Order: sequence, then C-alpha cells, then structure tokens
Amino acid sequence: MEKLGALAAFATALCWSISPIFFESASRKVGALAVNFWKVIFAFFLLSLAGLITRGMPFPLDAPLGTWFYLLVSGLIGFVISDFFLFNAYILVGSRVAVVFQALTPLFTATFALIFLGERMLPSRLLGMLVVVTGILIVVSSRRRTTVPEQGKRQESTKGYVYSLLASLFQAAGLIFSKIGVKNYDVISGSQIRIVAAIVGLAAQTLILGQHRAVFVQTPKERLAFRNIAAGAVFGPFLGVSFSLLAVRYTQAGTASTLMALTPVLIIPPTIFILKQKVTASEFIGAAVAVGGAALFFLL
Repeated sequence: MEKLGALAAFATALCWSISPIFFESASRKVGALAVNFWKVIFAFFLLSLAGLITRGMPFPLDAPLGTWFYLLVSGLIGFVISDFFLFNAYILVGSRVAVVFQALTPLFTATFALIFLGERMLPSRLLGMLVVVTGILIVVSSRRRTTVPEQGKRQESTKGYVYSLLASLFQAAGLIFSKIGVKNYDVISGSQIRIVAAIVGLAAQTLILGQHRAVFVQTPKERLAFRNIAAGAVFGPFLGVSFSLLAVRYTQAGTASTLMALTPVLIIPPTIFILKQKVTASEFIGAAVAVGGAALFFLL
C-alpha cells in the first residue's frame, strides 16, 4: 500500500502541473476569486458523478462526524486560504514561479506530521526528500535568474513570493487535516466533503468582498475563461485532490507531500510544448535530480 500511496502522490503532481496553465489564463481574465469559486463548483458535480458511479451514492451521507470535521477544516484551509494566496500569486508572478514554492511544502508537512501525528520518516525517505527538494530548488534558482522583475514591478513580485510561501504553508496544514479525516473512508467522497467547505467558504468570501456580481454573473459570460476553469477543475480539484487523499491515506504525509511537490518539474514539458517558453539547461538538470530523488521512494 505504501507504493500505491506514492504512485497516487506522483499522479497528483502530474495533475497539478497541468491545471495551473488553465487557471493562470483564467485568473488574468476574471480574477483569482472567480476562478477559485467556479473550479470547486465544477469539481463538486464531477465528484458527485464519480461517487454515483463508484459507490451508488452521489453525496457522502455515510461519512462519520469526525471525518466531516477534519475534511471540512482541510477544505477551508486548502481551497479557501491556501488557494487565495496561490491564485493571487499566479497573477503577480505567474504560475511557473508560484508553483516552485511547493518545494517547501514537504518540509512543512513533514514537520507538522512529526509534531501532530508522530510520524518519523525512514532515513531512506529523508534522503529521497532531500534529493527531490534539491532538484526543485535548482529549478527555482534557475527560474529566478531568468525572470528578474523590472524596477517598477519589484514590489509586486515580492508580494507574489510571499503569497506563494503562505500558500505552501497552508497547503501543508491542510494535508495533515486531510490525512486524519480520510482514514478508512472513500477518497472520492472525502474530496467532495472538502469541496463543500470550499464552496461555502468561497461564496462567503465573495459576498464579504462585494464581488458577487462579478463572480456569479459576469464570469460565466467569459466563455474562454470559463472553459479554462472547467478544464483546470478536471485536473486540479477533481483528479488531483482525489489522488492526494489517496496518497495521504496509504503513505506518510511527508512522503506524499514530497512527491506532490514534483509539480514544478512536471510542469516543464507543458511549458515547452503548450506555452512555447524556453527552458534552461539548469532546469533540465534540476528536473533530472528531482526525478532521481522521487525514484528513491519506489526503489528503497
């Protein structure tokens, strides 16, 4: 089951390397809050359909009270708080720069898991984490050197880096709550509970900020942005989040988070072939190191 959890974590990273491409484009058009809200609406219906097919139950009415509590908290932290910072970081510094800060998420997650769950990673797993994080940081440093902001945009970029860091921190916290909540429960229905929290939290945030007309009425009229949100929702809160719950259910939180953090590496091919951006030799080297570190989780 450890290998299944590791494979699910890798699948999560793969999905999360695709979704930012769609979400960045949509965020620049309709704003981060609108993208956040509608992506979870799309995900809710996709998860309902999946639950109906796999369990004959479109809504998780059989979930214990404790499961509801921990997954609702996880949903609020992950989808509302973490994604608020992440999607605004997409706007400020771009998806490729924003996602590289996920390299810090395994460190936060392993620390939280040790403190709150008593999980101690094996030396081989710690070695794998070190190699993966090293590879990702090579990608980060290479990207930073090639994207020095203009003088007039430095303050905006600094804010984007801070937002990216906070997104990583809250993502780690949400992962710990997910691991507790999804224990011995279906991952698709568990994802749906997290989505419920996200819908309520984001709707409340929209109303508080007075953005209800822009989010609820205007965004669906932006057809291209709306299609991008729908596409991103398939890979992000539907497949990606479901795989992430499967990962934390069957393997240690630190292990799962490390493999999920491969997103900055896995986003390189879409960047080349879809966005037509150049990738440096350092980024390729960093990617190779990170993938080598990931292999240690499966071989050792």
